[in-house]
Amino acid sequence: MENWRCTMYNIRKIAVMLVLFPMGSIAQEKTVPATGAQQQLSLDTILKRIDRNNLLLQSYGLRAEGYKYTAKAATAWMAPMVGVGTFMTPYPGQEVMEDRDKGSLMVQLEQDIPNPAKLNANKKYLESKANAELDGRGITLNDYKAQAKRLYYTWLVAAQKTKVLQLNEKIMLRMKKIEEIRYPYNQSKLGNVYAATAKLEENKNMIRMLEGDMGKSQAWLNSLMNRPGNATFSIDTLYDPEFHPAAVIDTAELALDRKDIHKMDHNIASMKLNIEAMKMQSRPDFRLRFDHMSPLTKMMPKAFSVMGMVSIPIAPWSSKMYKSEVKGMTYEVMAMEKEKSAMLQETQGMLYGMQYEIESMEKRITAMEDKIIPTLQKTLDINFLTYRENKMELPEVISAWEALTMMQTSVLDEKLKLYLMIVDYEKERYR
Repeated sequence: MENWRCTMYNIRKIAVMLVLFPMGSIAQEKTVPATGAQQQLSLDTILKRIDRNNLLLQSYGLRAEGYKYTAKAATAWMAPMVGVGTFMTPYPGQEVMEDRDKGSLMVQLEQDIPNPAKLNANKKYLESKANAELDGRGITLNDYKAQAKRLYYTWLVAAQKTKVLQLNEKIMLRMKKIEEIRYPYNQSKLGNVYAATAKLEENKNMIRMLEGDMGKSQAWLNSLMNRPGNATFSIDTLYDPEFHPAAVIDTAELALDRKDIHKMDHNIASMKLNIEAMKMQSRPDFRLRFDHMSPLTKMMPKAFSVMGMVSIPIAPWSSKMYKSEVKGMTYEVMAMEKEKSAMLQETQGMLYGMQYEIESMEKRITAMEDKIIPTLQKTLDINFLTYRENKMELPEVISAWEALTMMQTSVLDEKLKLYLMIVDYEKERYR
């Protein structure tokens, strides 16, 4: 009789603890104090800081500015040449019949005068290269934005996975506590306690791995923003990237949006200006020369010589060079035009294919979230309730717990794939 009373007392004690333990856990969840607040950076803020602070992006502007000064230098003339020497001076030891045969001291000035049309054409060509350099900045910025989005979304999904694992860890902790309470009364097996402990440690290892992913993303984002790699900040873990497919993808619109097409357009324009500059090689250049002679004897008067010279670039043996260059660059421009059209056509097909793939992925994720996870959650809830009533063994509950955890993390893995697909789509759309 006394043993029966002791057994009933212990059963009531276990029941009270099973009822109060979840309530205590819930209360504990609500009263967890917030740790040190960190600066929260949205994705837009990070992208703006990359645009403003990244050192490599700043180099493009400096290089473009350099082309402007190079273009100014293209209109400069060559420096004048000055020469000093003798003119018609006999070699030492020669017999000089008359004083006038002693020769003269000579000062020579020479200046090349380039054709202004050539200089202006070359200046326009060099100025046009600055535009292509700025387009190169746009391409690099687009790549950096895509990289930042990948890091941000990886951090976002890792944080969401961590939250899921932490919530599921509390469920496993409850089951472990129950097993530890039941074991002294031979109502559970010691192996169940060890199994729950192993699952908890496995769950913690997954959290540690995710923390490493988040730390790596934070460090790389800092480097893109030109900040110290160990600077800490947080992100908006509730952010949900949205995909807005284009009803129609037109090649003309792509040509306006894509930075690499802009660069190709400027390269084509620059090549055409180079062709015009090469055509200007048919224009003549000029040279002016002045010679002053001071005789070595007073019997001869001082003399000078002025000579103007002009090049004849239309001569057949010299015109062949620039004419062939013009033809070669003309064909190169035609090839670049074809390449541009091919890129636009290829990109159009690629973007349509990516849209279909993204939409299919969205449907799969919706089905997993709306149908599969709720079913697994109900299965776990029912099994856990049955387990609390001591009508089910722990391994069966662990199986339901693992199935739910695996599906929840799988959904987040699929979401990360979806987010990265959106990043790739946007990168190709505005490359």
